[in-house]
Amino acid sequence: MASTSLLTLRSVVEAPHSIGEHVRRSTSVVAAMSAALLILTGCATDEPTTSASGAASSTAAAGSGTGEQSKFFVQADYDNELSLLQATATGPADKPWEQVLNPKLVDTAKYKKAGPYKVCFSNAALNNPWRQVGFKVMQAEVEKQKSLIKEFVHVDAEGKDSKQIADINDLLGKGCDALIVSPNTTATLTPAVEAACAKGLPVIVFDRGVDTKCPVTFINPIGGYGFGHVGASFLSEKVKPGGKVLALRILPGVDVLETRWSAAKVQFDKAKVNVVGVEFTDGDPAKTKKIVNDYIQRYGTIDGIWMDAGATAVAAVEAFQDAGKPVPPINGEDQLDFLKLWKDKKLTAIAPTYPTYQWRTPIIAALKILNGEQVSSPWKLPQPTITQDNLDKYVDANMPPLHYAMCGCTDLPGYPQRWK
Repeated sequence: MASTSLLTLRSVVEAPHSIGEHVRRSTSVVAAMSAALLILTGCATDEPTTSASGAASSTAAAGSGTGEQSKFFVQADYDNELSLLQATATGPADKPWEQVLNPKLVDTAKYKKAGPYKVCFSNAALNNPWRQVGFKVMQAEVEKQKSLIKEFVHVDAEGKDSKQIADINDLLGKGCDALIVSPNTTATLTPAVEAACAKGLPVIVFDRGVDTKCPVTFINPIGGYGFGHVGASFLSEKVKPGGKVLALRILPGVDVLETRWSAAKVQFDKAKVNVVGVEFTDGDPAKTKKIVNDYIQRYGTIDGIWMDAGATAVAAVEAFQDAGKPVPPINGEDQLDFLKLWKDKKLTAIAPTYPTYQWRTPIIAALKILNGEQVSSPWKLPQPTITQDNLDKYVDANMPPLHYAMCGCTDLPGYPQRWK
């Protein structure tokens, strides 16, 4: 989220693709990429992931409305992520950020050293609410572990590969005991991560991956296939046969988003769902609302909305409200503005998640490694789903609308003020 899995699981859903005639492949999409990146949870544009044989896998049949399968689709990775959705995690029941799915333990004895430690973090960016909430989670975990961490160094690459490469090179001369990396992109950052590994430094990669096995571990939740499948399965159950579903995506070429869509496509094709459009919103609420309104005007009724990221889910809902139409079944994410609207308006909804509590895990992993304890590689975290049954557990009227419910932060120093 080993080379093939790192490329796909780390974000899963994005890269060069061809989604069919309903996608408007105009120059405006390209021009809007930089703005859309501000909304993305994880975004890395790289070459399509290849299967073990070295060939790009595209085995899902094209269905009416959904077009051809993404070049990023890898059947083995898809099958693995769907199996992880049913796997039982090991670890403390009340601490999902410490849990592991299908652990594969590796020895870290060679990295054992006396503390307290200097832990360094090369961050891809702080350019969207998900990353901002997550970084606050990481800072609070560092504070919680202050008896073991003498210094925490954070460098923000500001969404630029060149800056992150320079940042990592600079950190290698700063006496770091462990290096955490959330890569801006996969292929481009791989040599920099390999250079850090070559220095004998324990490297922990999380959120987005790199195309090398040299890090001690790669940490992230289940991934994009799981996210996309959950939302599409929900809509397949709620939308009547022949019902019209509109798929809203952010932009092409991002692995996390490509895998989310490719998993949704498999499910929609299987269920023979009538996908009437696959449109890119650029992560812009105004554009999202306009697209949804255009489809309402065109078809009269839209029976379901699938989204590859939930940041503009509220805008999609508002389009139906503005048109005086009932809001159809929809998937969003665990951003509180959507969860609050879901509860208040009694929507038919589901929220697959990419939990921000994953930002705690690299700090915990670094301390385990420096203490010579075994860790799982990869370290796959649970990826909970918010449903009508557990919605009340996650809605918090006291937190800001762009806060993420899956922060796993309520026991951390500074809660809730730090996140306000």
